[in-house]
Amino acid sequence: MKDGGGRAISIIAFLGSVFSPWYAWSGRRNPENHVCINVATYGPGGRFTMTDRGTSALRQTTDSFTVGPSSLHWTNGQLVIDINEIGAPPLVSRVRGRVTVTPSAMTNVELPLTPDGAHVWRPFAPTARISVDLDAPGWQWDGHGYFDANFGTRALEQDFTYWTWARFPTGMGSTCFYDATRLDESELGLGIRFDDQGKAKVITPPPKIRMKRTAWGLYREGRADPGHTPTQVQPMLDAPFYARAAVRSVIDGEETTGVHEALDLKRFRSPLLKPMLAVRVPRRARWTFAADR
Repeated sequence: MKDGGGRAISIIAFLGSVFSPWYAWSGRRNPENHVCINVATYGPGGRFTMTDRGTSALRQTTDSFTVGPSSLHWTNGQLVIDINEIGAPPLVSRVRGRVTVTPSAMTNVELPLTPDGAHVWRPFAPTARISVDLDAPGWQWDGHGYFDANFGTRALEQDFTYWTWARFPTGMGSTCFYDATRLDESELGLGIRFDDQGKAKVITPPPKIRMKRTAWGLYREGRADPGHTPTQVQPMLDAPFYARAAVRSVIDGEETTGVHEALDLKRFRSPLLKPMLAVRVPRRARWTFAADR
C-alpha cells in the first residue's frame, strides 16, 4: 500500500492456481501445468491480470520463480518482481514494470490451518517496504508491504467454508489475524503480533465485528478493539466469492489501515461460478522462452 493511501498492489505467484477454473476442470492433477503470476493494481488506472499458464511457462531455481514473461527473484535480501502481463477484460492493456519488496526481517513462523497440516500459512516477511515502478502514469511510489505464502495438499473448498485474513501495520511492526470456519464447523481464530525484527507473539485477538457487505453481498467480519468497527476505506478486489479491501481499524488502541480479505468457499464451490471466472482468467497453455527459440 502506498504511503498515505490511494494506491495499492497485490501480487500472487501460484504453483497450482487455486482460483483458476482451468485448474479445477483439470481435476487439479498437475499443479505445474496451472501456474500464474497474478497482478492487481488498485487506484487510478488499476488493472487485473491472471493468466493461467502451462508447464512450458514455468522455470524455478533456488532463488527464482518464473512464469512466462514475469518472474520473482531474490537479490541481496530483496524480492524483485518483474511484471509483463496483459490485463483482463474489460480493461485489456499491458501491465509492465518492477516491484521491489524489502523485508525488515524474515520470520520462522509456520502455522497449520487444519489439524492434519493439509493447509499451512507461512508469513515470511510480515513487515516490509515496497517500491513500485510500473510503466503507467502515477504508478511510481513507495509504501509498506508484506510477503507470505500458503501451501496446501487439498483444495481449499474441501476443508473450509469461510475465512478472513488481515494484516495491519503498527508502530512496532505488524499485526495479523487469521480466522476460518472449517468444513467440520470447527473454528480457527488467530492473532499474531510481529515486531520489526520478525519476532512473533501470539495474542488474544480483539472481538470479531460484522462489517458492511460487499457489492456482491459477500459477508465480512473483522477484528477491532471493543467500541470500534473495522471500516473499508478503499475497495480493491470485489468478486462473488472473494473480497480484498483497505480497512481502517483500531488494534491495541492504535488506529491503523491495513489489508483485509474475505473468502466464501461455499460460493466458490458453485459450478456456475467457473465459467464467469474463465472470462477473467484466460488459459495460455503454451509458452516458449526466447532462449529456447
